[in-house]
Amino acid sequence: MPDATESAVTEPPSLGDAVEERSILLGLCYRLLGSLSDAEDAVQDTYIRWYRLEDSAREDVRSPRAWLITTASRICFDLLGSARVRRELYVGEWLPEPIPDPSAWTSSSSQASIDPADRVSMDESVSMALLVVLESMTPAERVAFVLHDVFRFTFAEVAEIVGRSPVACRQLASSARKRIRDSRQIAVPSEEHAAVVRSFKNAWSEGDIGGLIKLLDPNVTAVTDGGGLVSAALEPLYGPEEVARFFIGAFGRQPGLHIEEQVVNGEAGLVATFEGKIVAVISVNVSSGMVDHIWAVRNPEKLAAWE
Repeated sequence: MPDATESAVTEPPSLGDAVEERSILLGLCYRLLGSLSDAEDAVQDTYIRWYRLEDSAREDVRSPRAWLITTASRICFDLLGSARVRRELYVGEWLPEPIPDPSAWTSSSSQASIDPADRVSMDESVSMALLVVLESMTPAERVAFVLHDVFRFTFAEVAEIVGRSPVACRQLASSARKRIRDSRQIAVPSEEHAAVVRSFKNAWSEGDIGGLIKLLDPNVTAVTDGGGLVSAALEPLYGPEEVARFFIGAFGRQPGLHIEEQVVNGEAGLVATFEGKIVAVISVNVSSGMVDHIWAVRNPEKLAAWE
């Protein structure tokens, strides 16, 4: 006889389309934690708790989906506190774990549902730019924003999860929105974003430092995350020349490095491979036709979803 833990891992609860429920939970936990591996652990823990309910208690649950989302949110809220401590000990800069095209890591079959929870695998709330801003928030702000603004939870429902009053949760969400507004530049169409990414790739691959500099905003910032496991800049890089020289230098040190365009966190990005192995996943933010932020994840532990 398998134990409860084994059953929870291999047999999702009977909730109609259980695969769809898991996709929703995974999308929620990823936004809250910024780590796909941590999100998968949180989802597994959520299902374990569902299985551990008495049959009578499960039957009393009016909405299994709401119960699962609420439970997963509480798990993530608790994890965010300890995650902040771990990240203070992290070697170099910490970046959220990048994800490939959503179809590669979720099982969501339709984006047409009117339920906001069913859209989470494709909307802008997985962009690296937003996830980086979410990292600057307190756990309560992050949970309040994601649950209310993405999942349309009421502030009363959010309050039960974070242990604050509904009024306080409204203020938390408002503070989170202000952080996001203050960090955002004017959005560009996806076609323009993709064209700039392609130009960046071409200039980088050709070793054209002048062409690369022309694509970079005067205040461009680049952050690389190696986690102490591979080479990476330990501090952010600032300015077109410093950023361009770093990327050109990285390309020169690895002859045969292959750069290709792929969807990264829902937007056009770049993936670098060397000798058939993915060595970096790069997200960029484009404003006024120029690259103003670059996030390059090299930590191999954060690239598992890409292999």
